[in-house]
Amino acid sequence: MMNIRLYKLKFGLKPSQLFMVSAMVVNIGNYLYNLALGRLLGPEAFADAAILITFLLILSFMAMTLQLSVAKFTGSFDSAKKDAFLKYSRKWSLIIGCAVGLLIFMLATPLRQWFQTDSVLMFKIFAVGVPLYFLMSVNRGYFQGEQEFVKLSITYQGEMLSRLFLTLAFILILPFGSSELVAIGIVVSLFPGMLPYKKIVGKALPPIESEDISHLKKFVIVTALYELTQIIINNGDILLVKHFFDPHAAGLYSSMALIGRAVYFVAWMFVMLLLPEVVKLHKEGKDTQKLFFKYLGMITALTTGVVIITFLLPELIINVLFGNEYVEIAHLLWKYALASSLFALANVFVYYYLSLDKYLPVLLSGVFGLAQLGSIFIWHDSLATVVELQIIIMLGLLVFQGLYFLQQKKQSAQPI
Repeated sequence: MMNIRLYKLKFGLKPSQLFMVSAMVVNIGNYLYNLALGRLLGPEAFADAAILITFLLILSFMAMTLQLSVAKFTGSFDSAKKDAFLKYSRKWSLIIGCAVGLLIFMLATPLRQWFQTDSVLMFKIFAVGVPLYFLMSVNRGYFQGEQEFVKLSITYQGEMLSRLFLTLAFILILPFGSSELVAIGIVVSLFPGMLPYKKIVGKALPPIESEDISHLKKFVIVTALYELTQIIINNGDILLVKHFFDPHAAGLYSSMALIGRAVYFVAWMFVMLLLPEVVKLHKEGKDTQKLFFKYLGMITALTTGVVIITFLLPELIINVLFGNEYVEIAHLLWKYALASSLFALANVFVYYYLSLDKYLPVLLSGVFGLAQLGSIFIWHDSLATVVELQIIIMLGLLVFQGLYFLQQKKQSAQPI
């Protein structure tokens, strides 16, 4: 408690505000990491590095299932029960992480063939870090659920800074393949991301009741389903482009996607704060819709600004961030930003209702995510077609999420 007060006194910020600033710094750092790789490697080699970055994003969405589950239930339990739940979550995170890591390791050769990469080893190195990533996410979920945003910020900062500086140092100094060095940088960065590590005090922990386990399983299944839709929508296009297009086109598309998706990851900062606040208000029997509209308004303003800027200055943005080699993709930048913006807005609805244990929006996201993947798989005659399909499908997703909100609002207003 004293640490939080000191941070507030020093920076003039509440812990939640400090987390917002920290998350923005992390996003900037991750972008510097991607931009540096793009400039150092060029479009063809960057296409391979982008696959690893995409795999890391896929892993983060999978691990987010654990993080959100731990955050939600940590906020609901008493102190002793929180430690018991944390211990339970860590055990299962390692079991799941080892299973996923082993699967990636065994499929390294087919993955190299499907994505047309130069290296098998990069997938095997990446696989080694998967269990640690899942364990790290449980640790973060505890801090998120407890609203210990200072500690949560430190874990993200440690991971980002170490990955940024170590990966670039490896590429500049060591005489190995760039994709393997990117994979090593990712794995090594997970160790600082584990700090601070929540210790479990005391040996005699209360058992977790079967009712809680049942509720947890239901939440985990639904959240995992939703995170799967996030993986499909956020990363399916890059994976399919890498498969269907030549390395140069795939590298150009990856650079555009990294810029265009900035709006989603900035919006994610707000969503991270939304979930525990909604859970708390709902538990206290208070109205949650004002909080929902507050976050929806902020994200709408943010996404609108990003789309306008990418429409007005696409070539300048591409040239400054990635260099002249990537400028030929500039005409699609604002369209990709628009697709990402529509997805970010739809996500506000999903996370809001996920906090209230209402799961139909998750199903809607899954349906539209599969529709996006299927449409790109069928129609991929050009990069422009790939982007325009995403705009149409994400607009449909947002409309349906809005209709569900209106239906719920109308239903709650009816007299009993």
